[in-house]
Amino acid sequence: MDLLNTLVEKGLRRELPTREEALAVLATSDDELLDVVAAAGKVRRQWFGRRVKLNYLVNLKSGLCPEDCSYCSQRLGSKAEILKYTWLKPDEASQAAAAGVAGGAKRVCLVASGRGPTDRDVERVGRTIEAIKEQNEGVEVCACLGLLSDGQAERLRDAGADAYNHNLNTSEATYAGITKTHTYADRVDTVQKAHAAGLSACSGLIAGMGETDEDLVDVVYALRELDSDSVPVNFLIPFEGTPLAKEWNLTPQRCLRILAMVRFVCPDVEVRIAGGREVHLRSMQPLALNIANSIFLGDYLTSEGQAGQADLDMIADAGFEVEGAGTTTLPKHRADALAAAGGGCGSQASAGCGSHDAAEGAGCGSHAGAGGGCGPCGGHAAPEPAASVDAAEPVDAAANQARTDLVAVRRRGAGTDLAPNA
Repeated sequence: MDLLNTLVEKGLRRELPTREEALAVLATSDDELLDVVAAAGKVRRQWFGRRVKLNYLVNLKSGLCPEDCSYCSQRLGSKAEILKYTWLKPDEASQAAAAGVAGGAKRVCLVASGRGPTDRDVERVGRTIEAIKEQNEGVEVCACLGLLSDGQAERLRDAGADAYNHNLNTSEATYAGITKTHTYADRVDTVQKAHAAGLSACSGLIAGMGETDEDLVDVVYALRELDSDSVPVNFLIPFEGTPLAKEWNLTPQRCLRILAMVRFVCPDVEVRIAGGREVHLRSMQPLALNIANSIFLGDYLTSEGQAGQADLDMIADAGFEVEGAGTTTLPKHRADALAAAGGGCGSQASAGCGSHDAAEGAGCGSHAGAGGGCGPCGGHAAPEPAASVDAAEPVDAAANQARTDLVAVRRRGAGTDLAPNA
């Protein structure tokens, strides 16, 4: 169809689609879904081949957060039964990280609950980064610690951090309805601080907190404007004990459309399927790998993920390959720009496959995300009746309803002495 052909051509040229085109992707019908996935797959393969990057979360400090983010099980006043603990010691965090690296993870994402780090916290995380890198040669480390103060991004970079994650989560217009204790502008400022310090900027969204299609497009366009190197796409896990506990609105088809829209708007960035993929994509996860080039391995912050071996089997069965440590994730033009800014993530000297510019015939497809998703956040608004791009067709309303009988939130080790994300 003309829309998808246009989007593929623009994606191969790194050209921004129009808002109308992005909205049209979200409005496609189920009959067109495989065409949408195939089109997004062409753009994905151009820049990243058939590689899948694995990321691993280590929750440094869990629960007891003073912020009131409605989607989060660690929020102020949350009644969710989750693991709560203060800072892990550097050797404990390094041991937890080693489990992910042993499973094939290329990036370790260090996440801590809270509004933002103190200078002492930054020093603590710096020691943790050093411990992880001493034990795991070549691993990327991304920090996700909340809002940053002046100079903190530079100190994290000097300690060895490669990237910093801070998600925008939703559009500026709807942000105040999700969080009252900080603003959308605060989040933008932190992403800009990380970028200015030479860290690879990782910032994404949570689809499914009552936002409209227009809101989804707004936040993805904002992420492109911020020039994030990686965009984690979270799908809301409606945690019991949080204000969004009853927001079961997603279908696998809707998730695939959202991922495709993100890929078309951000064609040459690492698109990561983050929190909620197991709950909402379910048996269609392998199909999503044709759009996204990055996933989390194992558990999330406060919820269980799919078994690591199941992820590896899924990647192999779908015809993809795990991205090796010696391969540059980002396409050459992005890796070169990051290296010039002083960043380390994705800027290894050996370009590796999938790192060529479009003019050089990118992505030779030789293998496989707070980095990441900053928690098992994400979801999306109730689907609107889908309209065909070419001609409106009647839609079976029942087929587009979320199936709450098929999903369940599995908390990570609540009431046990389970090691953090080990």
